[in-house]
Amino acid sequence: MTVIGLGPGTAGLLPPMALHCLIQAQAVVGYDRYVDLVDPGLLQGKTLFSSPMKKEMERTQKAVQLALDGMNTVVVSSGDSGIYGMAGLVLEYLERWALVDRIDLQIIPGIPALCAAAALLGAPLMHDFACVSLSDLLTPLPTIMKRIWAAAEADFVLVLYNPKSRRRSSYLADVLDIVARQRGPQTPVGFVRNAFRQDQEVLATTLESCDPDRADMLTIVIVGNSASRLVSDKILTPRGYFEKYGV
Repeated sequence: MTVIGLGPGTAGLLPPMALHCLIQAQAVVGYDRYVDLVDPGLLQGKTLFSSPMKKEMERTQKAVQLALDGMNTVVVSSGDSGIYGMAGLVLEYLERWALVDRIDLQIIPGIPALCAAAALLGAPLMHDFACVSLSDLLTPLPTIMKRIWAAAEADFVLVLYNPKSRRRSSYLADVLDIVARQRGPQTPVGFVRNAFRQDQEVLATTLESCDPDRADMLTIVIVGNSASRLVSDKILTPRGYFEKYGV
């Protein structure tokens, strides 16, 4: 069984190893929105199982059963399967049911959403950064906010996944307020929605000028550190070369 990352969603950024796995697969399992990102030609003639959000356990169970039945099974995630993707759940499932030695698991990396968003914003991740999901479906909100405070105080660039939903309408605004108190209102912040997909939206602005309501579950938000700055419509977090070499 193989777990792959599809990358941001456009065919041009599908990793070659992941493409090879899809070509060789007999069965493909995934979240329906992510399966829709796959070229239909790559799915033709294969056993296909997709399901909506919050059905990750169901998909994992189905993929394991297909693999136990002897089918070359591929589980798809968007971005990289090891970053808020299916790789961890699949491995944990195999561990819980003592199947690690029965099923040969391979995990193929993909281009994560944070890299796609950063590329569109310029160079915001050139120094140390922290990545936090604002979804409290599996992680308690106090734990999330504790991590935000720690990252803000340590002056990490912040990458925020799952920044806003209908149920979690205020979390992002609260996080941006925490960072603004640590770094100031002119701190750069970038919003990238549907990176490298249809209806892509990219905005680089400041904490003072941004509107948290523009974000949704398809958005990655990147907040600069105290050294980050806007360069035209891009965000730059300098690594320190000019200061180091006295240019």
